[in-house]
Amino acid sequence: MSSTENAAMEVEATAEQKQAESRRILSEGKWIANLARNVKFLERGIAAAEVHYTHRALRTIFSLRKRLQSDVLAEMIATHASKSNSQSVADCLQHAAESLGQKHVVGPATKVCEPEVCLFLCLLVQLYHLDHNEHERGAKLSDVLVGAALGLQRRTLDPIVSRVIFYYSRFFEVAGRLADARPMLLKALQTATLMNMKETKAMVLTLLLRNFLNYKLYDQAERLAAKSSFPTDAPNNLLARYLYYMGRIEAVQLNYSQAQMHLLEATRKAPSTPATAGFQQTVHKIYVIVELLMGNIPERSLFRTPVLKKPLQPYFELAQAVRVGDLSQFQDVVSRYQDQFLKDQVLILIQRLRHNVIKAGIRSISVAYSRISLRDICLKLHLDSEEDAEYIVAKAIRDGVIDATIDHEKGFVKSAEVHNVYGTSDPQHAFDKRITFCLGLYNESVKSMRYPGGDHRKELAYADEAIKRERELAQEIENEEYDSDSDAMDDAMDEDL
Repeated sequence: MSSTENAAMEVEATAEQKQAESRRILSEGKWIANLARNVKFLERGIAAAEVHYTHRALRTIFSLRKRLQSDVLAEMIATHASKSNSQSVADCLQHAAESLGQKHVVGPATKVCEPEVCLFLCLLVQLYHLDHNEHERGAKLSDVLVGAALGLQRRTLDPIVSRVIFYYSRFFEVAGRLADARPMLLKALQTATLMNMKETKAMVLTLLLRNFLNYKLYDQAERLAAKSSFPTDAPNNLLARYLYYMGRIEAVQLNYSQAQMHLLEATRKAPSTPATAGFQQTVHKIYVIVELLMGNIPERSLFRTPVLKKPLQPYFELAQAVRVGDLSQFQDVVSRYQDQFLKDQVLILIQRLRHNVIKAGIRSISVAYSRISLRDICLKLHLDSEEDAEYIVAKAIRDGVIDATIDHEKGFVKSAEVHNVYGTSDPQHAFDKRITFCLGLYNESVKSMRYPGGDHRKELAYADEAIKRERELAQEIENEEYDSDSDAMDDAMDEDL
């Protein structure tokens, strides 16, 4: 290869490098411009004491997270470092810079860095550590940030503090030390309750419930939920998570009606976007089992939803076995998908379905046969003996599953005549349930409506005062004109005299 070709390749490579460098500089410039805009939003929110601006800045976290770089973050932290900063802000910035492997240098900036801006930058550092699997560094930094954030009593810090605490718990969960985060979370719950930080309180409650459920501490989770109140005006994403955890707790505690209500509301509160598909799948898995435990069969359209079709396939086969009342088919489904059920943490609930399968089988037999022997029931339900069949049928009759009588001497079961359902109180209960749901939905809609603040009243007061001054001024001008006219008339009368 000639020297001319080598030189051409070097020039070409240099041009590509220059182009890549220019693209990198351009992306960094856009990233810094977006971050500077978010800082302006935070400062505007501090000046107006409005959380709306803080939420607006936090909405861009996802786009900023894609292009996080340690050197750019360290540069932004150094830009906001100043000798005029408070001690807590200075400590947070110092630990953030050191966690990035950079030496903390106090810059020449004379402007004080507000705690909101400091925690926002540190939140980006948390995301950088989480994305790069630097869990130990992230946990140490998060410990400092949470301790500093709980000591600051500012209303505009509430949304940022809630996210800082979320990633604090996330670092410990990824590292397998979720129990170590529990003392700090309990302290954060106490502080958020005393300081009326509603979003932080909602976040900490969901994290504590997740913490307890991770170690199967259902009693402690139930006591925590009973002794604490979830904020009514919390964001929908936190409310959906809280309702999901409450549904799991109630299902384990045998409160299936409450669990069904919580899980159904969680599916409605969660946004139906591709990003929340995993949450929808997780909630519907438990929801299907709770429906089966209550004696209901979920609609087939639920399993045909594109997002839920594949993940709910084992649960669809489980529902089919329960609907038919085939005990052998049910046991076969449980054995084939046992690993999946263990992974979803629902095997303990599925084991309770055996009695429901037997009840469903007895109900179908009672509808199909007006009279059937206990021996045939034993064969159809795959039971061990006729005594077991007699005991199970007697229990089904006592629980109101079927309306029949047992002839113990001749060993058969005689079903009663089928009554008209509209002659019972079942339709009344169904309508009452629907009306209660509609009224609850109406009350929640009224509570969630945003009403204008009191700032417009000041403007109306200023407008009323301006109108009043204009009227007084017009009245004075009119009086002066009247006085001048009366003086002119007096002068004219004097001249005539």
